[in-house]
Amino acid sequence: MIEDNQTIKNQNQRTVRPQEMLLSQELQEDQVLQQAEMQTLRAKVKVCPYCGAENEEESIFCAQCGQPIGKLTCPYCGAEMDPGADFCETCHRYVRKDVCSYCGYALHGNEAYCPECGSPRGGLVCPTCHTMNDFAFCKKCGTPLTAEAKEMVKRLQKEPDYIHLQEIVKEYNLLESILPACTEKDRLRDKKNDELRKRVLTLLAKDSGMPEEDIVIPSRNRMTDKQLEMLKQQNMEALAEALEKLATRPTESPIMARNYTMACKPQGIRLAWVCNYKHAMHSSPCGCAKPQLGGKWVVLGTKSSSDIKDDKK
Repeated sequence: MIEDNQTIKNQNQRTVRPQEMLLSQELQEDQVLQQAEMQTLRAKVKVCPYCGAENEEESIFCAQCGQPIGKLTCPYCGAEMDPGADFCETCHRYVRKDVCSYCGYALHGNEAYCPECGSPRGGLVCPTCHTMNDFAFCKKCGTPLTAEAKEMVKRLQKEPDYIHLQEIVKEYNLLESILPACTEKDRLRDKKNDELRKRVLTLLAKDSGMPEEDIVIPSRNRMTDKQLEMLKQQNMEALAEALEKLATRPTESPIMARNYTMACKPQGIRLAWVCNYKHAMHSSPCGCAKPQLGGKWVVLGTKSSSDIKDDKK
């Protein structure tokens, strides 16, 4: 009897052990599947590099700290854009539909005109060069297109720094127009011309009854190449310093950054705008996706315009 009970017990043990092994194997498989699912979920989760919070895969800004963690996509051409950019540098179009591109006013619907500045959302045609523009200043010739832009130009032109800048620009253009006396032949020709000018002015003065001592004879001393080059170098240094004073500082609004920069642009000189975003050279801040990061005007001079990351299509 005892032997029969032992036999039955052994049979039961042999029956239970395979079942336990099967259950253990199933548990291991479930754990593997769960780990795989967790890894898949983690791969879809976007971890914020600033605070470590987990965000959904499609998130552009962190739900915890608000920092940018993803890329935007241009609604017109599909190109990737950095968060905070309001302008696509690929297709050269303004992409924000909730902010007026002329004054920065927050828009809440599909208004045809900005309720703040009255500008049309479809663009403004420059009356000077007939270029279509998305911003308050013409990207091609710099003409202010809105009442606010015109007022900003008037206000800045009264600033001492801007007045000083324009004086340096005039001197720059004057130096560019001077031809140096390269040879002795040039000097002799200038001397003869000066003598002829003196004789003509003297005769005209005598005919009009002017005393000879009151006759003003303009003098002209042409400089050498080295003298002219030295003056140009001094002028360029002064120009760079003046442009630095009016550089665009980092700000929150890209619209205000563009408007200020365009209003500060001096007339009568070839310039390019170097942005702090990508350190690229633009013909104007109207071609930069993030002008709010700042930048400055630089003298283009004899540099090729092909160096410019232009804002034209």
